[in-house]
Amino acid sequence: MNPAPAPIRVLIADDQKVLRDGLAMMLGLLDGIEVVGTAVDGADAVRQSATTDPDVVLMDLSMPNVDGVEATRRLVAAGSRTRVVVLTTYADDEWVFAALQAGARGYLTKDAGADDIRAAIVAVASGEAQLDPSVQRRLLDALATKAPTGVTAAPAAPEDGLTARETEVLTEIAHGHSNSEIAQRLYVSEATVKTHVNHLLAKTGCRDRAALVAYAFRTGRARVD
Repeated sequence: MNPAPAPIRVLIADDQKVLRDGLAMMLGLLDGIEVVGTAVDGADAVRQSATTDPDVVLMDLSMPNVDGVEATRRLVAAGSRTRVVVLTTYADDEWVFAALQAGARGYLTKDAGADDIRAAIVAVASGEAQLDPSVQRRLLDALATKAPTGVTAAPAAPEDGLTARETEVLTEIAHGHSNSEIAQRLYVSEATVKTHVNHLLAKTGCRDRAALVAYAFRTGRARVD
């Protein structure tokens, strides 16, 4: 019998104790999730990440001392393997773009349910990106027109060497489809999709799927319907 997979280790960062405790209790009841700590602000989240080595930080944005965007930026700059899922009340463009640019892999608003939060944690821990549908729509709308001031995206590169199939996969990613969904839509294996995604990251210089979304819209590979 194969051993059960190790649980996903999660650190919760929120300056409101009632929310920290409530999230810790909720996540502690979910299969495959282990809460390894709770942090009171971004600086505390960075410190605890260094000692507890979580797979995912569930990160609030508006916190005293060091906010969630800066904490995410510090984790990425330190080369931490920990990935960030933002869980916040803020869904405006400024916060969304700032968090994704800092390196967040997931973005949820606090009206998300337990299933949505668990799905985002699992997806991000496995290397995927997961955005709240309303947040994704706002992101795509902004990228299809003009990014807010101060936001940079991957530059257009007509000679980036993408194959026709890689371009198809990039377009599917831009419209929010997971690897398994892309595999079904293109009639290929999920392993093949993962290979294409790795090639896309290497050829475009993008860091993750969120950056690939920006790249697809900036280079005209995808458009908002």
